[in-house]
Amino acid sequence: MYKVVLWDVDRTLLDFDAAQGAAIKTLFKEFNLGECSDEMLEDYDHINHKYWGMLERKEITKPEVLLNRFVEFFNKYNLHADPAVFNKRYQNALGDTIVFYPNVLETLNHLKDKGIKQYAITNGTKAAQDKKLSRSGLINILDGVYISDVIKHEKPSLEFFEPVLNDLKDYSKEEMLIVGDSLSSDIKGANNVGIKGVWFNFKSQTNNSDVVIDYEIKDIKEVIDIVEGN
Repeated sequence: MYKVVLWDVDRTLLDFDAAQGAAIKTLFKEFNLGECSDEMLEDYDHINHKYWGMLERKEITKPEVLLNRFVEFFNKYNLHADPAVFNKRYQNALGDTIVFYPNVLETLNHLKDKGIKQYAITNGTKAAQDKKLSRSGLINILDGVYISDVIKHEKPSLEFFEPVLNDLKDYSKEEMLIVGDSLSSDIKGANNVGIKGVWFNFKSQTNNSDVVIDYEIKDIKEVIDIVEGN
């Protein structure tokens, strides 16, 4: 039986796509940029994903991700807004829309009742994640939160997990699980640190990488059976 679950937040516990779309559409109105179509949102998501991948590979810094994704997006659509100002507002707006994936709260509360320790491990910004965790109520369920902005390193690096493992030194790695949707961040991080990884593959993607997947799930409630050894 596992005793500790380390949860990714975006696209694992909370529907990031819903929050992202709502935030950008709201800010388009605020910045007088016209209508943001679904096609534009999809383009932005691809651009954003590209920059976060570069960060995970340590090719660029986090400030470069947060700024340059909007620089590229605005240039593509000839939008006139200050990317830095837009990004600052965006971080706050991301926490305005809270949408849980099915069975998230039920699963976390069940594990909490069973005495399982649960922590958030996220590469999101502190401003955005603090607001999300507070408004969602997750902060009252989780035993702690680890944010890359605070640690100054991102998943999947070993440096990100050092303070996590130091704080949880009373538990062995064999007693821990990492649950997340990202192969390159969450599951690669699990591989790097020697903890079992649970891939939340809700989009039915194919693993074309060299990442080792210990468990694959389609529904968050499946974590209960993994933790309890059923």
